[in-house]
Amino acid sequence: MSTSRRAVAAGLLGAVLSRPALGQGSWPSRPIRLVVPFAAGTTVDTLARRLIGPLGDALDQPVLVDNRGGAGGNLGAVTVARAPADGYALLLGTIGTHGVNASLYADQGFDPLRDFRPISPYAETPNVLLARSDRFTDLNALLTAGRRRSVSFASTGTGTTAHLAMILFARATGIQVEHVPYNAPAQAVADLLAGRVDAIFYHPGIFRGQIEDGVLRPFAVTAPERAALLPGVPTTAELGWPAVRVQGWCGIFAPAGLPDAVARRLEEAMRTAKQEPALDAALVALGAALMPGGAAQLADLAMQEVERWRGMISP
Repeated sequence: MSTSRRAVAAGLLGAVLSRPALGQGSWPSRPIRLVVPFAAGTTVDTLARRLIGPLGDALDQPVLVDNRGGAGGNLGAVTVARAPADGYALLLGTIGTHGVNASLYADQGFDPLRDFRPISPYAETPNVLLARSDRFTDLNALLTAGRRRSVSFASTGTGTTAHLAMILFARATGIQVEHVPYNAPAQAVADLLAGRVDAIFYHPGIFRGQIEDGVLRPFAVTAPERAALLPGVPTTAELGWPAVRVQGWCGIFAPAGLPDAVARRLEEAMRTAKQEPALDAALVALGAALMPGGAAQLADLAMQEVERWRGMISP
C-alpha cells in the first residue's frame, strides 16, 4: 500500500472530532437510524431489513431503516455525512456510494473516503446475466442479436451494479446495448418478464422462481466465483471476459468524527450480528453472502473501489 493510501486509510479509521468521547456505557440510549440510500424493495433494502433484527439485539436498541433513495445512493449518503457523529445515524453504504459514484458524478455532495468512518463490511451479492428463455436460447444468441441491433438492458438506476455490468459487458463483447434505468425494481422485473426489455444483470435470488421455472435463463455470473444458487452458470472470467467483474457489496458507515468508543461498540455489534445462523441463512436464500472483517477491511475496500472505477467511467 502506498504512503498516500496509508494516510487515507489512517484518516478513515482514526478521524475523531474534538469533542468529549461518549462512553460505551452511555451509548446507545435510544433507537438507531440506518439510512438505506435506495428505495424500499431493492436488494440493498432487503439486506438492510435482514440485518436490523440481529444488530438491534446486539446493541440492545432498535435499529430502524430509513429509505433515502436518489442519485445512485448519493442522497442517502449525504444525509448521514452531514448528521451528528453520535452513532444514531448510520449508512448502509454500497459499491455505488463508496466506489463507483466518485467517478460517475462530478459532485457527490460528500467525500466517500473522508466524510465517513467505516464500521464493518456486511454482505456481497453477485450479478447474473438473465434473459427470457423464449427470446434468447443461449448466450451466443444474445451476442448475435447485439451485433445486429441494440439489446435493451434493464437496471435499477444509473451507477448501480446492474448498469456497470452492462457497460463492461458491452465493452468486452462489442455488442450494442440500450440502458433502460428504473426507479422501482419491481417495474424493472415486470418489464423483463413481459418482454419489454431484453435482459438484465441482477442478483439471482430475486429471480430464483423464474429461473427454476425456466422463464428466465441465466448466462453468466459477474463475480469472481460462481454463484451458490447457480453453480452450473459460468463466470464472465471463465467465458473469457475477466474485465466484466462487478460484485455488489454493502457495509456500515458512520459520519466521520464518530467517537472511538462508539465505533468499537458498533464494530463488535456487527461482528455479533454476522454470527447469527438465521442471518446467514437469510442471505444465502437471497443469493448473497456475509462478508468477513471489520473497520479496517471496509476502509481498504472502499479505497480500492474508488481507485478501481476512477478512469473507467467519466462524470
